[in-house]
Amino acid sequence: MKTKWWQTAVIYQVYPRSFQDSDGDGIGDLGGIIQRLDYLEKLGITAIWLSPVYKSPNDDNGYDISDYQDIMDEFGTMDDMDELIKQADQRNIKIIMDLVVNHTSDEHKWFVESRKGKDNPYRDYYVWRNPVNGGSPNSLRSTFSGSAWEFDEESGQYYLHLFSKKQPDLNWENERVRKEVWDMMNFWLEKGVGGFRMDVIDLVGKIPDEEITGNGPKLHEYLQEMNRETFGNYDVLTVGETWGATPEIAKLYSDPKRNELSMVFQFEHIGLDQQPGKEKWDTKPLEVTELKQVLSKWQTALGNEGWNSLFWNNHDLPRIVSRWGNDTTYRVESAKMFAILLHLMKGTPYIYQGEEIGMTNYPITDINEAEDIESINMYRERLEKGYKKEEIIASINAKGRDNARTPLQWDDTKNAGFTTGKPWLHVNPNYPEINVKANLEDSKSIFHCYQKLIQLRKEHPIVVWGDYTLVHDVPEQIFMYYRHYEDQTWGVVANFSEKDISLQLPNLGKIEDVIISNYERTSIDFNQLNLKPYEAFAFKM
Repeated sequence: MKTKWWQTAVIYQVYPRSFQDSDGDGIGDLGGIIQRLDYLEKLGITAIWLSPVYKSPNDDNGYDISDYQDIMDEFGTMDDMDELIKQADQRNIKIIMDLVVNHTSDEHKWFVESRKGKDNPYRDYYVWRNPVNGGSPNSLRSTFSGSAWEFDEESGQYYLHLFSKKQPDLNWENERVRKEVWDMMNFWLEKGVGGFRMDVIDLVGKIPDEEITGNGPKLHEYLQEMNRETFGNYDVLTVGETWGATPEIAKLYSDPKRNELSMVFQFEHIGLDQQPGKEKWDTKPLEVTELKQVLSKWQTALGNEGWNSLFWNNHDLPRIVSRWGNDTTYRVESAKMFAILLHLMKGTPYIYQGEEIGMTNYPITDINEAEDIESINMYRERLEKGYKKEEIIASINAKGRDNARTPLQWDDTKNAGFTTGKPWLHVNPNYPEINVKANLEDSKSIFHCYQKLIQLRKEHPIVVWGDYTLVHDVPEQIFMYYRHYEDQTWGVVANFSEKDISLQLPNLGKIEDVIISNYERTSIDFNQLNLKPYEAFAFKM
């Protein structure tokens, strides 16, 4: 099988609003990203996944698009976008666009037309239904709380929105809708983008009348048509956001023989600190045994019929170092531990901006400090249900999306060097200690750990292609695995605990070849090994 560039790649997600502001309006922009390309080149990444930069009224931070072929005013112009693609290309960095085609903004011209009446040619670009018994068509719920149906007084019908009511769902059963989407994707491919990250792509095959949202019966047919009509003709990366994917489903998307996508984001590990059967806000402590089992399953189950993505963080998730690590006493150690554990696995790693310097969650004390629509809606809903204000705020501090969206901390000057204006979202007050400048100056920093891991992936085929084996006979808090490739074997060990843990594996004896570690280690004696809090290292057998 011919190898693809994205199998050896490391992708860096930029959330443009919070990355770098170049014009002092407090909002990150394309000019800011261009200014910082040298930094990303130094880190060593292959591609940038760019969260949406299209025209948008910003009800859901750009995931509500009013024009797919224009740029949001706050971010710049199409000339800036062309310049970004060009400048990135000069540094061998590809730009992966965020493709949001399950829904549009209610301000998109298609929906503006669709709303004009039942006989408008754009009416069936969206999902409209008659009332049932004077109320909504059925009990489908929006991800952002409340019913997924919004009543339109003018026409006496409801339209479907699986997210905000300003994000009406497109009707993918309409061939004209699909053709519009293919034309738009080809517009970007011709500009030279490196591929697409596909927002909630598993929802486009929905059958609302049967209350089927994810993994509808025609989903894969649509994706094969998409591949045929658009990116199948280019050498690009495509990754689908698929919240409900199992390894079996993931193979349907990413088996090269099926001509669909390169890979999917699967989120099974992300839900491990959620109480079973409850919402994401109802948390429980992480059980390391479960994490080992889930990550190992995804390492082995895809075989050669699919490709895996590797990530801890993105714009929808809290910062991993605050969530499952220790973001105070052992912040540096635990941030490096998560990096070493993940980046030496099989699959394409994704780094979310600020992760490579160990940025942390930002706790709020009042809902007025929250910006994210999901957190604000949940707060109101839970207050009505009788939850205490303190417990709702605690849930938002643990899992709210603003945690990931605070501005990137570049240096110790005002607003962390993100903007000369008033930042659109509060800057984390720990920026004088945690910032890019300090990381670059310290050879033992988290940044340099990520840089080395990226280099290891480029230089050693074992990291990309090696088989994976979990080691079982170790203490519960120790995550240990092997990678095997040709005649080589590497081992990776990570201590998920704040305590010292002893590990005895006499059959390994003494190892002199340490590849990377987050404490000073030149050799490892498995006859009598004492692992420090959050210690992680990799070694050659």
